[in-house]
Amino acid sequence: MEKWKKLYRQHEEIVNYLIVGVLTTLVSWTAKFIAAIFLDADIPWQNMVLSGINWTAGVIFAYFTNRRFVFKSRETNRLKEAAKFVASRVSTLFLDMAVMFLMVNVWGLDFVFSTLVSAVLVTVANYVFSKLFVFKKTSD
Repeated sequence: MEKWKKLYRQHEEIVNYLIVGVLTTLVSWTAKFIAAIFLDADIPWQNMVLSGINWTAGVIFAYFTNRRFVFKSRETNRLKEAAKFVASRVSTLFLDMAVMFLMVNVWGLDFVFSTLVSAVLVTVANYVFSKLFVFKKTSD
């Protein structure tokens, strides 16, 4: 057991980031499915609206949980920090869309395989942006 505790302490930030990521996925999917219950299925662009709800719920949940449990931010200007977080997530949303377009539409690769590749790239990019841009440690 001590070995596991030591391993966790060595990689605490990454382990917590992955746990928060799974929880973020569950929250965003739950928001999407609940919204789908109340959204009229006959409206145009229904899937785009649901995707927007899914993404927004995920970003909001991810900001607060990453701030508190992963990067343990002490930034007092939360609005500035949140704006940087949202900007980084918008950039990785575009990364996801570009990767999917290239892999599926241009290169003709399998949708599920492309989705997995994109998810890995987006996860890594989100972590790097959060660590280096959003929640970077300042010297006191």
